[in-house]
Amino acid sequence: MQFGMSEEQAMIVETTRAFVEKELYPHELEIERTGHLDMEVIKDIQAKAMQAGLYAANMPEEVGGAGLDTLTWLMYEKELGRANYALHWTGVARPSNILLAGTDEQKEKYLFPCMKGEKWDCLAMTEPDAGSDLRGMKASARQDGDDWILNGTKHFISHADIADFAICFMATGVEETPRGPKKKITAFFVDKGTPGFEVRDGYGNVSHRGYTNAVLEFDDCRLPSSAILGEVDKGFDVANTWLGATRLQVAATCLGRAERALQHSVEYAVERKQFGQQIGKFQGISFKLADMALELKAANLLTWEAGWKFDQGTVTESDMSMAKLKATEMLAMVADEAIQIHGGMGLMDELPLERIWRDARVERIWEGTSEIQRHIISREMLRALGG
Repeated sequence: MQFGMSEEQAMIVETTRAFVEKELYPHELEIERTGHLDMEVIKDIQAKAMQAGLYAANMPEEVGGAGLDTLTWLMYEKELGRANYALHWTGVARPSNILLAGTDEQKEKYLFPCMKGEKWDCLAMTEPDAGSDLRGMKASARQDGDDWILNGTKHFISHADIADFAICFMATGVEETPRGPKKKITAFFVDKGTPGFEVRDGYGNVSHRGYTNAVLEFDDCRLPSSAILGEVDKGFDVANTWLGATRLQVAATCLGRAERALQHSVEYAVERKQFGQQIGKFQGISFKLADMALELKAANLLTWEAGWKFDQGTVTESDMSMAKLKATEMLAMVADEAIQIHGGMGLMDELPLERIWRDARVERIWEGTSEIQRHIISREMLRALGG
């Protein structure tokens, strides 16, 4: 594993960071104060991102993406992560690579319009009574001739309000496992406007203002068999194959925000004077900076290692869980210490620190809670010895 960036990686990082600072930072304060991201702003950023070659960079070249390897993609995600989440997720969009699992007809209908910025997708798994335990989902689909009828509720579905379609995971049966009966899951494409499918406003959220969530309701929603993504009862296989790196994406964006918070803290420690000297000269501040830098570097290394191993085909679930766990918990610590260093100014919205502090909270919950990550890590250790 090489610890230095290649010339291409350095160029991508530099280009992405410049784009973030020029095109995204200027919109942050308005979104934070209103909680709203205007569609005109999204479209403007989208067009500029396409022109810069940054749009849908997570996707293969053969479908119109940048074809970045996983490690380089994570470096790109880190730079995007410096900015307000809604701005970079919707404006510099990354269509879900689960769309690559579709048939040729499904790719024409869903994938390629997303690549052109004409459509947005959303993923619907989580339910009011099925968060970490996805096999406990109650939303179901039953076959009726050549059709399927969907019923149930999904919630916390990110940016479903602007999505043109949802990829919904529904229970389609039960199978016996060594740990008792578990639901079989099937993934479906559901177009907005389909009878029996309703998208309702979700919940107010302390994290990621402008990045909305919604409640999806299915009431005898009838779909043809051609709406199935992958195979019947194989929804988890599709998800595990195509969504494996999402934990690393979360880790990478946390790195970007933490680096921004640390940079502000170092600059403030040099500029701010108390008792006749720079506050950075006091151990109470300098030791905080050292600890912040140490934790950030550790999270960087875990994330880059997991990304590199992903490209080598040797990554484990534990590798990805460690990166996600470390990066999200590191961000919480760095954000909190950054505010402490800035004192009262850290809580004012003139600086991005209070936003970074708020946004950090959700990272230890979505894409698998910190507790789930620890379970995955310890399970892998125990199973190696027959536990």
